[in-house]
Amino acid sequence: MDIAFDDLSAYQRYKLMASLIVPRPIALVTTLGGDGTVNAAPFSMFNMVGEDPPLVMLSVNRHHADGRMKDTAANILANGEFVVHLPDEGIAEQMHRCAEPLPSGVSEVAAVGFTTAPSSSVRVPRIEQAPVAFECVLHEQLVNESRYVFFGRVQVLHAREGLIDTERWRVRLQDYFPVARFGASFYVNTRDRFSIDGADREARTTSIDEI
Repeated sequence: MDIAFDDLSAYQRYKLMASLIVPRPIALVTTLGGDGTVNAAPFSMFNMVGEDPPLVMLSVNRHHADGRMKDTAANILANGEFVVHLPDEGIAEQMHRCAEPLPSGVSEVAAVGFTTAPSSSVRVPRIEQAPVAFECVLHEQLVNESRYVFFGRVQVLHAREGLIDTERWRVRLQDYFPVARFGASFYVNTRDRFSIDGADREARTTSIDEI
């Protein structure tokens, strides 16, 4: 089967790409509005793009269906700061609810029962319940017909106590269960894991507890 993308509508292309390029990590992003409202929204068009400098990429629709600019995009453009959280199973439902529309000036953080803590390097607060949070400043942006693509430079990483072995600088993966976006309206967990034999010792590790 060959499908010419130029023959499809944007929505048809989206449905195919979003259901085939999976699983995708989810960024639960907090930003700060001009009135002090803390906005939170999940995005699955997100990933790490480099470590030197340490960059993450976030793709945001330019507008709501009614033509209003997305709060996340507006806030990042206004102050150049945001915090990316990686949601795990414990906060998956609250993360999902952060995508529901709310009146202007109403914080998703409070609406879904999250609490916040001050960040170390940016004014945007972070969500306390998230296992991981990356404080970011805007490094670069791209704009096309439908999306803003933001590249954030990570300033500070917050992690749940005990999640990172700071002697070896490794994540204790046996304690980390982020959720990811699958096709259509589905999510997946990350509990079904396997290794593939290779020359590297860690690639041959049979137990995740040894990593």
